[in-house]
Amino acid sequence: MGKAISIADSFNTRKLLRYTLPTIVMMIFTSIYSVVDGIFVSNFAGKTAFAAINLIYPVVMVVGSLGFMMGAGGSALVAKILGEGDGDRAKRSFSLITYVTIGAATTLSIVALILLKRISIWLGAEGQMLSDCIRYGRIVIVALPAFLLQCMFQPFMVAADRPSLGLKFAIVAGLTNILFDYLFIVLFGWGLEGAAYATALSQCVAGIGPLIYFLCPNSSMLHLGSTKWEGGVLRQTCLNGSSEMATNISASIVVMLYNAQLLKYIGENGVAAYGVIGYLLFIFTAIFFGYSTGSAPIVSYNYGARRHSELRGVVHRSYRLIAIFSIGLTLAAELLSAPLAQLFVGYNQELYQLTLKALRIYCLSFLLAGANIYTSALFTALNNGPISAIISFSRTLIFECGAVIAIPLLIGIDGIWWAISFAESAALVMSLGFLWRYRHRYKLVE
Repeated sequence: MGKAISIADSFNTRKLLRYTLPTIVMMIFTSIYSVVDGIFVSNFAGKTAFAAINLIYPVVMVVGSLGFMMGAGGSALVAKILGEGDGDRAKRSFSLITYVTIGAATTLSIVALILLKRISIWLGAEGQMLSDCIRYGRIVIVALPAFLLQCMFQPFMVAADRPSLGLKFAIVAGLTNILFDYLFIVLFGWGLEGAAYATALSQCVAGIGPLIYFLCPNSSMLHLGSTKWEGGVLRQTCLNGSSEMATNISASIVVMLYNAQLLKYIGENGVAAYGVIGYLLFIFTAIFFGYSTGSAPIVSYNYGARRHSELRGVVHRSYRLIAIFSIGLTLAAELLSAPLAQLFVGYNQELYQLTLKALRIYCLSFLLAGANIYTSALFTALNNGPISAIISFSRTLIFECGAVIAIPLLIGIDGIWWAISFAESAALVMSLGFLWRYRHRYKLVE
């Protein structure tokens, strides 16, 4: 077994891959158990229930964006403090961020439960789909505090130099979801509620498990203990993580807009087809997000320690790896589009053909998405939340919303599926512009 790697080490390409691999796999597993829900529901509960999940789940992700913000922004700050050599302050900051997240998550879940029916109607649900949205949503929303902790602890596991432990929690959570999906949906016949209970249980494993680990004495660089109120820590955390929050909120709004456009142009089949695309997007972009999350604490640590040469090396190697991932994932998505469409909606030939065509157009965007995701994460790691937020907000909201409204007017229904590629192209130009502007400030070039 190889020597354990620390964020304080010097990194070549192979070492970067070794260090980020657990986080990449962790993100993939986290995505897969959402996909498993979709497979079981679509095949055993029908396309209306499947469409209902995809209509209401963006609401859950909007609330969950708080966890992503606190995790990404907080881990960037804490890793920077560790790089500066102040371990005690890092632990106090980590504890404060965690306790505030728990309180906010509990409050948000109560509000979401109260507004669930009203939100479902506003999203366009009616009849059986409205009933399904409420049945699924009320169970998943109860587990929202655990989901937010799951989102928050993922990057903190890396900052604590325990990416492999984070992977183990993700694997156990994923297996929990798959097992209970089968038990609740197939064997017990609970249908949509069964999928919701399985998801809630898996989120408790992935969120509460790390909480217990950090509360107990451990050998990592971080643990939870006494703290004090520091408004500056929370402000910097929110500022750093604003891009991740913007990404998730914007992505959820975009999904709602897609669903509205699809209901308008195609109907229920369009929402179901976009649901399949969403699951493929979860898995494939999980690789980009996993690498970005796994490598971000390395960037933050070296930035805090003023190791400019090491920082440059990590960033340059990262972009080369992202380019390789992008080409490989696009080819894989094209090859897997038919089997995936068959797996989800093979029981309906019309829906299968629609889904297959949509997948083959949409997955071309993977060629560009990785560079944009990594650039946004890079600025977060450099503790420049505003620039990261501008990239994320523009990419996922302004460019994509504009494209999904305008492109169908120009080229018809297929424009809905082409919209993402137009948005990623515009975002790439913006990303390159910011990298050029800040290249000297962050010593990205010699």
